[in-house]
Amino acid sequence: MHPSDANEYRPQILDPTDSADTITLDRLRSDSHIQVLDHHSTELENLRRLRPEPAAALLDEPGRWAWYPWRRTLVSILGPNSFRALRLDRNRNGITIEEQTRLAELTVGVAGLSVGHVIAHTLATQGLCGRLRLADFDRIELSNLNRIPATVFDLGLNKAVAAARRIAELDPYLPVEVFHAGLTADSVDDFLDGLNVLVEECDSLDIKAIVRVAAKHRRIPVLMATSDRGIVDVERFDDEPGRPILHGLLGPLDIGLLPGMSSKEKIPHILRHLEAEKLSPRTAASLIELDRTLATWPQVASEVIIGASAVAEAVRRIGLGEELRSGRGRIDIGWSLDHLAEPAMAAPRPTTPPQQPLVPTSVTGLVTVAAMRAPSGGNIQPWLIEAGDDEIVISLAPQYSPTIDVAFRGSAVAVGAAVFNARVAAAHHGVLGPVTFDENPSGSWSPLKATLWYGKGSSEELADLYEPVLRRETNRDKGTATPLTDSVAAALTAAAEREGGHIRLIASSSDMASAAAILGASDRIRFLTPHLHQEMITELRWPGDPDPDAGIDVHSLGFDDGGLVMLDLLRRPEVMAQLADWNAGEALGDDMRSRITASSALAIVTTTGSTLRDYATGGSAAESVWVHAQQLGLAVQPISPVWLYAHDIADLEKLSTRFADQLGQLQREFIELTRLGADESIALILRLAAAAPTAIASRRSADRIRLHQ
Repeated sequence: MHPSDANEYRPQILDPTDSADTITLDRLRSDSHIQVLDHHSTELENLRRLRPEPAAALLDEPGRWAWYPWRRTLVSILGPNSFRALRLDRNRNGITIEEQTRLAELTVGVAGLSVGHVIAHTLATQGLCGRLRLADFDRIELSNLNRIPATVFDLGLNKAVAAARRIAELDPYLPVEVFHAGLTADSVDDFLDGLNVLVEECDSLDIKAIVRVAAKHRRIPVLMATSDRGIVDVERFDDEPGRPILHGLLGPLDIGLLPGMSSKEKIPHILRHLEAEKLSPRTAASLIELDRTLATWPQVASEVIIGASAVAEAVRRIGLGEELRSGRGRIDIGWSLDHLAEPAMAAPRPTTPPQQPLVPTSVTGLVTVAAMRAPSGGNIQPWLIEAGDDEIVISLAPQYSPTIDVAFRGSAVAVGAAVFNARVAAAHHGVLGPVTFDENPSGSWSPLKATLWYGKGSSEELADLYEPVLRRETNRDKGTATPLTDSVAAALTAAAEREGGHIRLIASSSDMASAAAILGASDRIRFLTPHLHQEMITELRWPGDPDPDAGIDVHSLGFDDGGLVMLDLLRRPEVMAQLADWNAGEALGDDMRSRITASSALAIVTTTGSTLRDYATGGSAAESVWVHAQQLGLAVQPISPVWLYAHDIADLEKLSTRFADQLGQLQREFIELTRLGADESIALILRLAAAAPTAIASRRSADRIRLHQ
């Protein structure tokens, strides 16, 4: 049998459950000259390991056998659906399962199987089509093996048949049709019939023109890769049926004259098509040497592979309806290697200079500094602190409020914490007086103002907290879970109640696991909601940031170098958008889940009522609990799930239209877990753990204070 026989590229698929196929299988197995390869159990085990776990229909799909007569080999294979699922699994999520299904509807034709061999094989390997049609009249010669991934065993074999065999050995289920006589004016229409995309890699300028005229008539897009500086041509005749073939580079040439022209007469037109002035020096010089020191122009494997990659991406875009316009581009690897640069990450990161501490000389200044040391969500410091001779006024500044701070409730908590600190400092310096709150004062820009009036009152209990207040810190190290003693729990409860708040402590392993699941899912939603993600990333401060005195220093997050590199990835909005599009990203909650499960307890500080003043009361209680917890040797980290300050569905919709229902469900689950009363509102959630003190303190912005002295 001649090695280029057209039937010698299709494997025979045999079904062991079919009686006729069973007879064939028995005959083949009994032939000692036939090699039998059975990897079915291994492949089935690999199928079971896929994530998510495959459906039972895939796992139970009967296997098949593939008979390759040109190799005289019988190979066990999975059934068609399970074979495809396992073979293409590593495409995910470069290509999703849904996209892979859409691409399987494409029929792609490749004409010219020198350069086209790698292209066709790449399309098959990547699962970018459901059917291939190949055309070439030529046979493999030894000089082809510098760019065609064939072997000496293939010499003399039709190029299209060789490519079809290689594809069949990759995927025996992929239908491949071969036009082993190549393309002629008479066979072009048959070749194009039913194609969705044509890849044209023929050597003949005549055929290049003829096949494009026919493709244009049928509105089939044409792709071509030329092995010089990564030239890629895209002609979207499907979208632009009126565009000239070959981008009009042949000019007014009557293509009907091409078959009668000599090779020498065609050269000017070929050079015009190739844009001779843009060819690489070696290729341009080689064209001059044709028929003298060279038999044909140079083509090297690396250039062919680059072209195949580009064409594969173009087919993917066409198949999925993604943007791809007509035109010519160049993927010039040589140029890229000439312009190598050091990666930015290799350069030393800039460092943030330490903050110069405020050193006030007056009691008013000392009280102000203590107040501004209060915590706030994302360290946004949502206040303006104005200190005079007789009072200190802490105003909620709405301009600093992010979306998660629904109706300024989180900012009110921060104002309440600042009031607590101010009272502690005033008691320490002997000027403690009453505090008044003014909610939505008439004609004011601030929705909440708190005023501490200086007096002659005293409170030894508050005064003793002055140094602990100044040392209070957010500790984001994961730490370890050390059970809370009854005395610690009682001390934290008393600390909250003295400031008018309440506390719920979650400490059992089952409750902590439930809380971890809820809070981790909330974190995922924060990452996947564009404006919430943008605000969260805006809160972070990297070394060299021009505004380091507000926000969170990334080095305080408790990440090692690997974690900071991952953070570089997580702050990219296009990555989050892709995960949202896939409805994926469960791993975005892993860090929160691991932090919660590594904790000793969660302290949920609540307030009675839901006005801004009530939330300010909760803020004072939260700061009191925080300071006392740190005194008792605990590391404290505030947790602010997206839904924390939402009261109703309208609030949840403002937070995230897409995930509002999920946020509401998570909020209800957390309220049920903590058994909150109907009149209670959560002011803050504090994560308690055993950890060493943090080395990086949150900075404070002096722009948020006004001293009138």
